[in-house]
Amino acid sequence: MANRFILNETSYHGAGAIASIADEAKARGYKKAFVCSDPDLIKFGVTKKVLDVLEGAGLPYEIYSNIKANPTIENVQTGVKALAESGADYIIAIGGGSSMDTAKAIGIITTNPEFSDVKSLEGVAPTKNPCTPIFAVPTTAGTAAEVTINYVITDPERNCKMVCVDPHDIPVVAFVDPDMMATMPASLTAATGMDALTHAIEGYITGGAWELSDMFHIKAIEIIAKNLRAAVKGDAAGMEGMALGQYVAGMGFSNVGLGIVHSMAHPLGAVYDTPHGVANAIILPTVMEYNAEATGEKYREIARAMGVKGVDEMSVEEYRKAAIDAVKQLSTDVGIPADLKDIVKAEDIPFLAQSAYDDACRPGNPKETSVADITKLYESLI
Repeated sequence: MANRFILNETSYHGAGAIASIADEAKARGYKKAFVCSDPDLIKFGVTKKVLDVLEGAGLPYEIYSNIKANPTIENVQTGVKALAESGADYIIAIGGGSSMDTAKAIGIITTNPEFSDVKSLEGVAPTKNPCTPIFAVPTTAGTAAEVTINYVITDPERNCKMVCVDPHDIPVVAFVDPDMMATMPASLTAATGMDALTHAIEGYITGGAWELSDMFHIKAIEIIAKNLRAAVKGDAAGMEGMALGQYVAGMGFSNVGLGIVHSMAHPLGAVYDTPHGVANAIILPTVMEYNAEATGEKYREIARAMGVKGVDEMSVEEYRKAAIDAVKQLSTDVGIPADLKDIVKAEDIPFLAQSAYDDACRPGNPKETSVADITKLYESLI
């Protein structure tokens, strides 16, 4: 079977990348932008950087900001209505995963109205048409939603996050500008950075991985390990490195899948509103230990990319431990909690475990798992 790889048509990288938004819009003949951005980014003037570009070029726009940290079905449905009423012909998504995911769902339903219930988009939905064109401007160095074919929407009725996978939702152009990420607080930089590392590691060891995706993932691990600590301290070069590293990770995992770190993190966001990057970072080392036996020699390359010296002289057990320890140390250094004791309630674990097992990311895990296995993993973290 052939391996498929899907990426943006175009992407811009580096400080000042957002200046190219106007040129791209004009070249493509777009008339009016529907700007999806969350209320905090608007409040603190981050969104305005893009609006200034549009205004400077005389390009009209309308803002949509009914977006939650873990966007809901309602956020999407009101957005679909607002886009229709705006008369806009393209979307500019400004933000982290929340804004991007909302924009993708809005764009997909606008061109595929038979999925207007949103719930029917869960999993791999048989949409027929590309979504409304999206320009993606990330403001966090972590989710890589600007280059993926995935998005996640919360269904409050079922208390779950719906993972949606659709080649029709990928943004046509990504503008990865570290200047747009400069206002992130250190805690958010740490969380989103560890999210990016999780993408790279899970994508590297997932069952669908192959040579092309491996190339992206190993390089992403190397870039993130080298830059995350500095980025958390506010270093501009570190942030520029993280902007690139998270994008490179996204190029890979979007095309090959993830694993149970993500499937276990998703219910925490749905039930407790836990930041996705924090949940991933806490769970990652424990799941790496669980998966180690099913990863061949890959942990040696993870350890090498994390900066561990002498891996070629190590035994299998030694380099696997070295890889896990390096991840734990990076997580500790950037201030991520070591466990889920302050997040998970023991009585919720049966629901969390079943939700994680049912999650769309679980089949990509390199080791066969069960609800009982996932239950034990959660229990080991509280």
